[in-house]
Amino acid sequence: MLNWNGAKIARKLLTAAAGVLICVVAWVMASPAPASGDALLDGFRHVEVASVSDALEQLTGKRMYMTHHMQPIFTAKFAGYAVTVRLKKDEGNSDPAALNGMLAAIDNGPANSVYVMSVEDGADIAGMGDYAGAVIDGGVRDVAYLRKIGFPVYATGIVPSTSVHHYRFDAQKSIMCDGVTVNPGDIVTADSDGVVVVPREKAAEVLASAQQLDFKEHSMYAYIEKLKSIEQAVKQFGRL
Repeated sequence: MLNWNGAKIARKLLTAAAGVLICVVAWVMASPAPASGDALLDGFRHVEVASVSDALEQLTGKRMYMTHHMQPIFTAKFAGYAVTVRLKKDEGNSDPAALNGMLAAIDNGPANSVYVMSVEDGADIAGMGDYAGAVIDGGVRDVAYLRKIGFPVYATGIVPSTSVHHYRFDAQKSIMCDGVTVNPGDIVTADSDGVVVVPREKAAEVLASAQQLDFKEHSMYAYIEKLKSIEQAVKQFGRL
């Protein structure tokens, strides 16, 4: 997670950047969070995303993970509450305020929020300027600098383009990102295995189930070494 100075620098860099974020941007602010919700997010930050995905499928019967196209530019792990943003196609617009709402949403994002952006036909429009932590269903740019400063970013590709003069901004609506529905306030969590969206109303139940799955899987490792058998360990713990 970013420290407070890092978060302020990220906002300043983004505001000054010629490019703008596309599709899903995840930004976990590190300013002090309200007491409510801290324990929940802390739990998701310490459980494996694969276990969260399994728990969601077992409890809801739904797939809430993003596809294999989502790849981090370096290994990262985070969880936060979704602030949703949509960019609608508006080619050739010369309105200097077309994307202002997005920048304001970034500046005013609450602590422990994840910025989630859906971009219409955005696969080859990279809007990622310098920013803090992102999952992008579309292109990302400034990758060398992002790696240098250690800002976590997930994306489907690397391209040099911009979203300026191509899009208009809308916010805090239900959006579809890489096949997954994201509502404002949902929990977005990511690690080396990918990105999962947890509906807010199911979050506590999903976390408890994921923690149990994590415990079983981690406990299996010693049994696998001892018994020299994955099959026997699976029978012992009932976890694949």
